[in-house]
Amino acid sequence: QVQLVESGGGLVQFGGSLRLSCAATGGLFTAATMSWYRQAPEKQRELVATITPDGVTNYADSAKGRFIISRDNAQNMVYLQMNNLKPEDTAVYYCQYRRKLIYRWAEHWGPGTQVTVSS
Repeated sequence: QVQLVESGGGLVQFGGSLRLSCAATGGLFTAATMSWYRQAPEKQRELVATITPDGVTNYADSAKGRFIISRDNAQNMVYLQMNNLKPEDTAVYYCQYRRKLIYRWAEHWGPGTQVTVSS
């Protein structure tokens, strides 16, 4: 069973930086596409950034130029470096593991880590 645990969230001032980490256990990390999502209060969960097993990245427009997603396949870790943070980045950030199986997709989520940006 895949388990994901996020860490690195906290309170930061406008313009500050945070680095989120997600530790994965179980599954086949090297074959999984890993993503960061976030959910602000009373809003839908939204995709922030994705990294494929080969390291190809994709970002939401709100994250482009400020956030960097990376992965360490040897350590089963995925990271989200967040720079120039804004109050609108305040949300719970979730790590997602997604891998194509024979007949379905395997999808797993972490419990999330809170990021709060003060103005």
